[in-house]
Amino acid sequence: MKLSLSVRVAESFRDKRVTTMELDQMASLASEVGYHAVCLRASQVGIDSSKEQIRASSAILDQHQLAASMATGDFAIPENSEEGPAALHNITPYLDLAEALDCELLRVAMKTADDLEHAQRSADEAEERGIRLAHQCHTQSLFETVDETLEVLRGIGRQNFGLIYEPANLELCGQDVGGTTIEALAPWIFNVYVQNQRLHPAGVDQITTWCRGNVQFDQIPLWDPNGLNFESIIADLAEVGYDNYVTVHQASAGLGGGAEAVRRSAEFLRKMGPFDQRSANDA
Repeated sequence: MKLSLSVRVAESFRDKRVTTMELDQMASLASEVGYHAVCLRASQVGIDSSKEQIRASSAILDQHQLAASMATGDFAIPENSEEGPAALHNITPYLDLAEALDCELLRVAMKTADDLEHAQRSADEAEERGIRLAHQCHTQSLFETVDETLEVLRGIGRQNFGLIYEPANLELCGQDVGGTTIEALAPWIFNVYVQNQRLHPAGVDQITTWCRGNVQFDQIPLWDPNGLNFESIIADLAEVGYDNYVTVHQASAGLGGGAEAVRRSAEFLRKMGPFDQRSANDA
């Protein structure tokens, strides 16, 4: 497996449009610590960015010898708003963005069964350009529960349309996050997001799910042992042969800051073993 850093680490948890670090600073830190890639979002670069901004972002990654593990082209997709699926109605500018960033994976959003046909058409267009599409395990989407996720993925039926496995959202929806879940989802896992939380009735944060209603929780750093069991999750991913990116996706602006998260998250995950190391020639 390879470590990827999402620019989410420098975003506010409650406002994905607010960032605390520029891409150049994040890329420099990521390269220094030994990440292989950066997962890009509209808070840094998206379909509304100018061609000059997109080229500059690509140049920053090249300068630090980092790949673009995935791109999320607008704010509506990560905000999971009603406008999120709009990208599937006109996927071309998102594919253009991915190509300009030399990125072969795009995140998309789906809300209703009506989105399936658009997902198929978008996947077909993406396939012509060698690009894959993926939907995150996410609350208030067609990917809340494992059974529904499998049904939707099979319904789309495209080899280049898969899943961003994300255990925190699965936990919020009352789903098993490892073992049999990872085994069932394995053929479709294109990327892995990791962020941490502690569920309890007096949690500071609240999120609404379709399957369980409101769920209370606290955001906690990735390395905090009071949350998800990442050692077990990483072991289960290795067991099914997953060898792609594991992306640090923890919003850390309010948890000690993005810079600390970049460093400590990499140290925490590497202790678990199955991660490729960047050589001195790669850094």
